This record gives sequence, structure tokens and C-alpha cells, in this order.
Amino acid sequence: MHGAHVLRCRLRARFGSLAADDGMTTAEYAVGTVAACGFAALLYKVVTSGAVSSALQGLIRRALGAV
Repeated sequence: MHGAHVLRCRLRARFGSLAADDGMTTAEYAVGTVAACGFAALLYKVVTSGAVSSALQGLIRRALGAV
């Protein structure tokens, strides 16, 4: 029984600190925010481009015409 207790204590001491780190750090938030903003800007450019815009307008016209 004593050996199992020692093993549990060693495992808790070694891996117990990993459970306390279950969130993103400030630097990870910053990188994630910059990546999300870059993706949003790219998506905005694609959606507002001439080809996509005219395709969306045509789709909306067909959908409203079918009603």
C-alpha cells in the first residue's frame, strides 16, 4: 500500500501542474486575435469582390423570383 501512495504522490507532483494550465496565455490570445482578424479581412475581400458579389445578387434575385 505504501508503494502505491508514493507512486500517486510522484505522479501528482509531476503532472499536477499541467491541470492548472488549462487556458490560453496572453500571447496566444494575441496570435489568435490577429489570425481571426486576418481571416475576417480576407473573407470580406472575397465576399465584396465583383464576381462573388454578382453571384450572390443573382442568387438572391432567383430566390426572390421563385417566391
